[in-house]
Amino acid sequence: MEASPMFILDGGTGRELQRIGAPFRQPEWSALALIEGPEFVTRVHQAYIEAGADVITTNTYAVVPFHIGEERFVQSGLALATLAGKLARDAADGAGRPVRVAGSLPPVCGSYRPDLVDLERARQVLGVLIAGLAPSIDHWQAETLSTLAEAELVAELVAPSGKPLWLSFTLQDEVADAPPQLRSGEPVRDAALLAMRLGAEALLFNCSQPEVMEAALREARSMLEGSAMRLGVYANAFPPMSAEAEANTALCPIRADLTPAGYAAFAHAWAEAGASILGGCCGIGPEHIAVLRG
Repeated sequence: MEASPMFILDGGTGRELQRIGAPFRQPEWSALALIEGPEFVTRVHQAYIEAGADVITTNTYAVVPFHIGEERFVQSGLALATLAGKLARDAADGAGRPVRVAGSLPPVCGSYRPDLVDLERARQVLGVLIAGLAPSIDHWQAETLSTLAEAELVAELVAPSGKPLWLSFTLQDEVADAPPQLRSGEPVRDAALLAMRLGAEALLFNCSQPEVMEAALREARSMLEGSAMRLGVYANAFPPMSAEAEANTALCPIRADLTPAGYAAFAHAWAEAGASILGGCCGIGPEHIAVLRG
């Protein structure tokens, strides 16, 4: 696979919103700033652009009924998705250099829980997000996917837009002496083959521990030999997440060892393993992205 120029993504949005004093609480999480203080969302986008990000991500991860409630989603989901897209687009257009906008399409029924995936429910909710984001984004970024079926659904739903698709899967954090797996237990090699079959522009791994990413990259790269598909990583700064973890019940602690320099050491290994897209997820902030940018 030929080397591609490096793309630097942004980092986590929710924890950065909390850090700068934006409206922030459970269950709304990062969506609360979109509802009550959208200027904070703009500040976060700008901070990542200033840190050197080539791609910023729309603040739509929590714009789902799981976080904001069914009634609010029915009433305001489309408007919030549209606003999130516009805020990111305006920040990117004001950067003074090329910056892409990734349209975040999240897991609808909770992160890290493949057992809760409901494809028909996801179809309804993602349709609203796609309609709101489509005018503003450069590519779709389906994030924290824990099953192959979610990726297939997203590819179907975004196909009419004609915009590129980046698929990003979350991995099991603690699987000793086993091939890398999604949180569903499905092998990474199958995710790579599926991404190629679906025509994805990029295959990424996100919202898992840095320690499990390199093996997943190497496995994916072995399956994609000769393909032009980009590979990428944006890890989180959480401790390992168990299969019984209940999303959206409390804020996870942040690892003290993942300083910007500590995270960059992992990122160097990811680049050596074939990643041409590097960024951060929960707990990884602008200071980390600045070091990745170099």
